[in-house]
Amino acid sequence: MSEPGDLAREHGFEALRVEGELPAGLRGTLYRCGPARTECFGHRYRHDFDGDGAVTAIRFDEGRVEGAVRIVDTPGLIAERAAGKALFPAYGTLPPGPARPFPKPKHAANINVLPWSNRLFALHEAGAPIELDPDLATLGETDLDEPSLRHGFSAHPHAAPGRPDVLHNFGVHYGRTTELALYELREGRARLIATHALAGATMIHDFAVTERHLVFFAPPLRLDLRTFATGLASYSDALQWQPHHGTEVLIIPLDAPASITRFTVDAFYQWHFASARESGDGLVVDFVRYPDFASNESIARIGGQLVRATISGTSLRVVPLADAVLEFPHATSDAVYALGRGQASERCDRIVRVADGSMLVRELGPSEVPSEPIHVPCPDGGWLLSLVYSPPERASHVAVLRATDLRPLARVWFDQPIPFTLHGAWR
Repeated sequence: MSEPGDLAREHGFEALRVEGELPAGLRGTLYRCGPARTECFGHRYRHDFDGDGAVTAIRFDEGRVEGAVRIVDTPGLIAERAAGKALFPAYGTLPPGPARPFPKPKHAANINVLPWSNRLFALHEAGAPIELDPDLATLGETDLDEPSLRHGFSAHPHAAPGRPDVLHNFGVHYGRTTELALYELREGRARLIATHALAGATMIHDFAVTERHLVFFAPPLRLDLRTFATGLASYSDALQWQPHHGTEVLIIPLDAPASITRFTVDAFYQWHFASARESGDGLVVDFVRYPDFASNESIARIGGQLVRATISGTSLRVVPLADAVLEFPHATSDAVYALGRGQASERCDRIVRVADGSMLVRELGPSEVPSEPIHVPCPDGGWLLSLVYSPPERASHVAVLRATDLRPLARVWFDQPIPFTLHGAWR
């Protein structure tokens, strides 16, 4: 299966070609974010998470569609352009030259995009949000009036059910003690609301929010701080899987964030949550589970198992929800949508719907590469949007599917390939 390669052309909003019939009422903007380059001034990146980020936007309005895509001008990228060479360590790649002690990781702005408070941000866990204007031009880095989030700010903020005016997020801050910092975002500002010491220098990528609690799974990863701080290894290479520590479950009340319930279970790893809710039996959390950290090689090529965990007191019981290899879950009140990987596939290459113990699968065209499906609500079940690379056309399109049965409705074409995007949002 071929890859789309680097982004060849940045551009503002241009008319896109529509194939098929767009649903009436599909109005809004789909945003996508992901690594857009595989090298920096001839120095090739070693990991899928390393490339400088680009944000893509597709506006739908009464059958008219426009698209734009631009590289995010992060402070690190601006400095490298001025120097004409790679300067900063990425997630999995060190810059050329001698080891540099206490390296500042590059903020690649390549994981997620956040439309919030009438503003738009590109997110990456190595620094503060990067603000963009409506046409995707970079405005610059912002700490949202909370300087501590520059030490680490997750690319996966979430709103609690029933509390849409407040977003929650976190950062993992390394030091003599590794801390989980909790943030609340409201009225255009961020606020640090609590910190909790972690059992070790782990990595946490995502979390879940119920009506009353924050839920974290802290895996038995340990960052070799000495090797990383001396510049001898990239962040990814300095992470060690140490399953004897087990995975720690952290439960934090929304209304009392300084309180915490924590306990340890047998080791597992997870990148992404699908959903979480309160129930009479405790907390119910759906997520994609891995037995170890091997998926760090490439989550789009490996995938995990969609499972449901019930947390009651200090116990966690896990049952599978689908007999399939999945990733990038996106949940609604009655279904989970995700990318799936067939047994003979090199990577996730199909869109799936899991609901009521059954699974629907939509395979796309030959060798096509879909990205995370985003659900757009409407009264009759909604639509799914996925940015797809099509090798035969050497171009990318947005596939529009009916959510209830995954029936294809339309394709909206760019005139070039868009590199694989990790996450996105609908507004």
